[in-house]
Amino acid sequence: MSCGHTDPLWYDIGLYRASVVATVLLVALVFLVVLGKYIRIAINIMQESPLPLAMKVRDFRPIPGDDVEFLATDGLRLVGTICRRSDPREPSRGVILFAPEYKNDRESCARYCRALWESGYDLFTFDFRNHGDSAEEIGYTPRQWASDREVADMTGAMVFLEDWLRRHGRPVEYGIFGISRGACAGIVAAAQRPTVKAIVTDGLFCADRVLEYYLRRWAEVFATVEIVYRNHPPEFWSFMRWCIVSACERKFKCKFPAVHKAIARMMPRPVLLIHGERDSYIPEEQSRQLYAIASQPRYLWIVPRAKHNQAVILQPEEYASRTVDFFDRFLARKDDPDNSYRVGRLAEMMREHEEAAGRTLVPSSI
Repeated sequence: MSCGHTDPLWYDIGLYRASVVATVLLVALVFLVVLGKYIRIAINIMQESPLPLAMKVRDFRPIPGDDVEFLATDGLRLVGTICRRSDPREPSRGVILFAPEYKNDRESCARYCRALWESGYDLFTFDFRNHGDSAEEIGYTPRQWASDREVADMTGAMVFLEDWLRRHGRPVEYGIFGISRGACAGIVAAAQRPTVKAIVTDGLFCADRVLEYYLRRWAEVFATVEIVYRNHPPEFWSFMRWCIVSACERKFKCKFPAVHKAIARMMPRPVLLIHGERDSYIPEEQSRQLYAIASQPRYLWIVPRAKHNQAVILQPEEYASRTVDFFDRFLARKDDPDNSYRVGRLAEMMREHEEAAGRTLVPSSI
């Protein structure tokens, strides 16, 4: 063989290897470009998402109470209010810790908890940092996504309430009622806290799952090639969620705890999840997914026609009945045959509805 000529076989092999490497590099480049675009969109969503209208409405009369100060677990000063039951002559049915939604203050507990207060429950409500009368953390911008700061505030409120109950010679147990971001912080903080006996949430969500929902929904807008937004495997979205959360934590200098992990590992205790059927901000599927991984006893109420956090406005009587019955059953432990959460009561209610309607009804909520 002449030294001045290249073996055609080796030439073909080298060309094949080069083409494989080039293809791999091209695919990796496309993946990184798509990934980078998704991450930028997600950061913009977390940073600039508009607020639901329901959060701006002040449609309630504040419940009177005594203001107190306490510390978050990282030492920041917070302000809360202890609202003793409406009739002090009657024994307390228990204490409920209320966690308000983003951009609302402790007085908003009156919108959601007035029926509980009038039924004999004491309430403890507070302002998250950078809200209401609580102190401001310089350099931290609160958003509608629960971070480690809101969890620190919620945990501080629990520690204060437990100490308050001890000092007043009362059982160290209570319920939690959280709205939207407050519900997220409440679930994470209560996951391994046995003093929490029952939890009600309204508009609960998991940040990374909501971001995935938005990205799937809007991918068609910013993806120029159809295959880019219609053919992502589940592994892609799992990796995407991790990348998005990591990027947001670096940019915003905080941690965003995973609500779905918290509720999955939560010590079993009763949970009632409320969600609006027409919630365009947090899809109802969020509560359905979290309900599916929660331990028993668990309950889900999807409120027809209700938007984000507006179930209490659309169906105030039903909202009051369901929340009071829930805490009566699982916190006050009242033995009431008409309580809708009593074992067997749901089946009885279905039979009553069937007899009244003359047909078999399929429940839309559990």
